[in-house]
Amino acid sequence: MSSRVKRAKFSDPLDIASVEQDWRQRGYSCHRFEDPPGQVWRDFVHRTNEVVMISEGRLEVEIDGKGFLANPGDKVFIPRDTMHTVANTADGRTVWLFGYD
Repeated sequence: MSSRVKRAKFSDPLDIASVEQDWRQRGYSCHRFEDPPGQVWRDFVHRTNEVVMISEGRLEVEIDGKGFLANPGDKVFIPRDTMHTVANTADGRTVWLFGYD
């Protein structure tokens, strides 16, 4: 799973403008999302590559059946056509960024 997650890619607290600039330079969009505790996005597949960056809280990410926790500053890469699930496992809200190429 190490090839799919880069721990502390950006510092905490997250500078969203820096992330957006980095992603746009690499051809990715950048969108902010906020989930309440317990929110689960199950079994998604996209036709594009996706990147996810945690700003606040914590997400449990499962890619092709392998799960791990992502914390603030962690960047997750989800390859196109790969089944994945994202769940807010924090006690409070989780704020995260996502983008597609």
